[in-house]
Amino acid sequence: MVDTFQSLIPDTRAFLGELAANNNRDWFLANKDRYDSTLKRPAELLLEQAGANLNKALGADVKTKLFRANRDVRFSKDKTPYHQHLHMLWTADLGGRQPLGFFFGIGLEYISIGAGLMGFEKDTLISWRAAIDGPLGADYQSQVEKLGQQGFRIAEPELKRVPAPYDKEHPRGELLKRKSLSAWKDFEAGDIPAPTKALETVFKDLVPLAQMLGGLR
Repeated sequence: MVDTFQSLIPDTRAFLGELAANNNRDWFLANKDRYDSTLKRPAELLLEQAGANLNKALGADVKTKLFRANRDVRFSKDKTPYHQHLHMLWTADLGGRQPLGFFFGIGLEYISIGAGLMGFEKDTLISWRAAIDGPLGADYQSQVEKLGQQGFRIAEPELKRVPAPYDKEHPRGELLKRKSLSAWKDFEAGDIPAPTKALETVFKDLVPLAQMLGGLR
């Protein structure tokens, strides 16, 4: 079966390649109809379709977001007005301290699908450390290790040392050094002929981690 969104990645990369050479308001406005028809509208439909699948998998309401093309340049030295990527986000509140995020990003140098918490808020961080130090800590460690074995990219911990009051030789010290946790599957353009299926497959692998993070209270 032909994927409805099979042209989204090549169309996006073609548009972004031209944008990289013409990152100015005049060029973007002259090509806005093309952006709307080949990037924005398909991405919105993909968000809706994948969101419905996530709703079933998580048993929770899922909100969607297509990140704006415009950059906020007020506090940036880089004054180019438009992002050179297309980013999509699904968020789900699983009853924990923070909603979970599922992501799909297309850039000139990357195509990535992932999920997790990009930054623990203060109370979430407290709950995270208590969970890692407690009986469920081994389950978290097992899930992170499993995703690594499945080829997911997981960023290094933000802290260099195990935080007090935990023992520096804590068996799950690497997890205690974290202030965020997300897992990503990276692709080459030709590896995703069917974005719908890719999202469904990767998100399915990430649901167990999402449910664990969503349970932090």
